[in-house]
Amino acid sequence: MPNNETIRRQRAIGGALGVAVLAFALFYHFFPQALHVQPTQNTSRSPLRGQPTVMGFDQRPQAAPPAVVSEIDAGPPIMLAPASVIAARRREKTDAIELPAQKTPDSPELTVLLDQADKALAVDRLVGGKDSAAVLFTSALKEKADSQRALEGMNEVRARLAAEIEQDIALGDADAARESLGALKSLPSSAKDAAPLQQKLAVLDKVRPLLGKAAAQLQEGKASQPRGDSALDTYRDVLELDPENAVAEQGITTVQRSVLDKALAAVAQNDFAAADAALAEAATIAPESQALQDTRGRIEGMRRQSATAMLAQARSALDAGNIDLAQQLAAKAQQVSPDLAGIDDFNERVTNAKLYSSYKPGQVFADRFIDSTGQAPAMVVVPTGKFLMGSPDGEAGHDADEAPVHEVQVDKGFAMARSSVTIGQFRDFVRSSGYVPQSQSMGGGSVYDEQSGGLRDEPSVTWQDDYAGKPGQERLPVINVSWNDAKAYADWLSQRTGKKYRLPSEAEFEYALRAGGTTRYWWGDGNPGSRVENLTGGNDRSGSGRRWSNAFPGYKDGYWGPAPVMSFTPNPFGLYDMGGNVSEWVADCWHDNYVRAPRTAEAWVNPGCSRRVIRGGSWGSAPDMVRSAYRQGASADLRNARVGFRIVREL
Repeated sequence: MPNNETIRRQRAIGGALGVAVLAFALFYHFFPQALHVQPTQNTSRSPLRGQPTVMGFDQRPQAAPPAVVSEIDAGPPIMLAPASVIAARRREKTDAIELPAQKTPDSPELTVLLDQADKALAVDRLVGGKDSAAVLFTSALKEKADSQRALEGMNEVRARLAAEIEQDIALGDADAARESLGALKSLPSSAKDAAPLQQKLAVLDKVRPLLGKAAAQLQEGKASQPRGDSALDTYRDVLELDPENAVAEQGITTVQRSVLDKALAAVAQNDFAAADAALAEAATIAPESQALQDTRGRIEGMRRQSATAMLAQARSALDAGNIDLAQQLAAKAQQVSPDLAGIDDFNERVTNAKLYSSYKPGQVFADRFIDSTGQAPAMVVVPTGKFLMGSPDGEAGHDADEAPVHEVQVDKGFAMARSSVTIGQFRDFVRSSGYVPQSQSMGGGSVYDEQSGGLRDEPSVTWQDDYAGKPGQERLPVINVSWNDAKAYADWLSQRTGKKYRLPSEAEFEYALRAGGTTRYWWGDGNPGSRVENLTGGNDRSGSGRRWSNAFPGYKDGYWGPAPVMSFTPNPFGLYDMGGNVSEWVADCWHDNYVRAPRTAEAWVNPGCSRRVIRGGSWGSAPDMVRSAYRQGASADLRNARVGFRIVREL
């Protein structure tokens, strides 16, 4: 049995400081990397408890900071707590031991002996000499076996010895634990306390070499790799033998920290793929650790910062017209941060830039002239899509020239004038360009004859007149203009604006007229339920009281002849007067059917053709001629009181 004076002196000199130093030394021996100590640099101090820490959301990516290590917080309380405290905690967790009833009081002599024993116990002089608590309490029990003080004192001696042994085992000091275990076994009734400690000591003998191996693996840089020969694998082997081994638990924490350091270092190089791989590896080590959660949050903040910066560069590239570079930068930004705010809006801008020259579907704009004051007609951006062009055999009013029905892909956005070109707009063109419309160069057009109820040729009528041959108002659609006149107007707009204006193709016109619908008319299959267009209405009357012989029953729009443009309801694409008011010239040559028609929205043109296509209904068209699929052909120099035109601007 160790000498009592020697043990007393060791306990007094060492005390808590000795245990702390031993804990630090053992921790440093096994985990030098955790303290980030290098021969040529100073060790960074740990932040104070309660001091706010920056999570990295407002920082640039930087090298991983020194890991925060606190020996007191890192190790279990058993490393530093006094044996008396540990023994008291154990008693709180276990059932109280019932002592035999004391038959007679302790004698004065025995009380003196017990006082001496309590003093030895108070200074932690447990075993080792005749004045140790163990010897004194044993002597007391020999005099009086049922002494409550003696029995309780001996229980306390055993409990404190067991606590010291647990401390030694936890600190890896097998020799001290073995020596104290021998002292415990020498005490009466100690078998119950000694047996589990003997097992723990046996486990310590097994794990000590493994802990040394793990420390060596850490020094060799084998923290988590290679699989099967890493410190992580060895620490896990230790925990298989000793599930509560504090050194192994802290070792696994150190291994995870080294992997998290790799993740932060990768982020500093903008290598987010490597950072994600490191985070995934760290999650397999300790998925619920606070260090993992903190590092994830920090990296996520850096990720958002980097992605946001790249998206800003992408926007600048898009504004400069470099769509390819903008897409590359945006794709990289989304790869870095998949849920990046603003990426959907940016992708929509890219789509609009590709299809609509950065306009949006439905947007209304008007190009200004580049060489003088003034501007082109207001245009509406028509969305891309596809539709079935023509009419099926079963549709009422179907004609063979509307077949076969075929799908047309409109894969390039375009802008179409909101309304037909007006007399005022056409007048600006004539005055500015000096162009002579064919109603003047070739003489005349057609007018409505109130007596006959039909149209008749009139050599004196021009584009400046209304449907009855009287001077037309500025907002009326221009009529009695030929296909050649309409093309000349579009070419003039191109010159004045620097943009590409032209007549719509037949496919573009029908696509814009239908506006996403598939019905007989753009508003439905039957009579309109409201004033949607200037049509032949059954309730309309001419100045002399004439009625239409073939009209929409019960419909009345209040006009006999063209109405000022945009007087009625726009269709779903925001276009006015597409199915009524005046029919309109389009760019295509006339073909008797769609057998070889293009499947795209381009105009179907044959060199030198003299007949062109007219689309859309007019103020004097029968209901079958207002259908979305209706088409007719006419000579390119035709002038008619029911025919005008509108223009398209390429995007």
